[in-house]
Amino acid sequence: MHLRTPRTALAATVAALALTLTACGGGGESADGTSRPGKGKSESAKAGATFRLGESSPIQKSTAQKYKGSTYTLTPTKVETGTKADMAASGLKKDKDDEPQVPVYVWTTLKHVSGKPMASGDMDDDLIVRTDKGKRTRALIVLLGEAKWPDCPAPQNKTLSPGQSQKICKAFLIPAGQRASAVELFQGFYKKPLEWPVNG
Repeated sequence: MHLRTPRTALAATVAALALTLTACGGGGESADGTSRPGKGKSESAKAGATFRLGESSPIQKSTAQKYKGSTYTLTPTKVETGTKADMAASGLKKDKDDEPQVPVYVWTTLKHVSGKPMASGDMDDDLIVRTDKGKRTRALIVLLGEAKWPDCPAPQNKTLSPGQSQKICKAFLIPAGQRASAVELFQGFYKKPLEWPVNG
């Protein structure tokens, strides 16, 4: 999906990509037929474990070479589904053939546990929102410029050392008429994701 805003010449180059990938336990492919390895692996949790919002994930170990040996946790704390009005006010315009979508706002606390300092933006790439209709989507990526959402500012990419944490909010796009039923943490194609159900 490509979203553009016509407000200025620079803004006309804004492209937003909402990646909808299936975080499966055995299928081995995403919704668009591509594969994407996970960047973090749980050291101690059973695959498919379920948590409450506000509960931390088990310790995740980075597999990125530049962060070799580093560990961190993620704690989704709040999930809210936005409106079509939020979408209209975001500064992004849908392509004419796109179906109506609404944002889902996910607040997460990222905590560096041990090892080399890590960029906070490299800690939450494997978070996914699952809808009540089984649709799975990753966070919206804006290539140039930024989308504006109420009470969900674009997160700053900070370098965190052991013991440091950062609270962030990210927007995920889901089809209008659906609602967020869970936040998931992708654990690779051969394990079920970790899950934080969304009530209401």
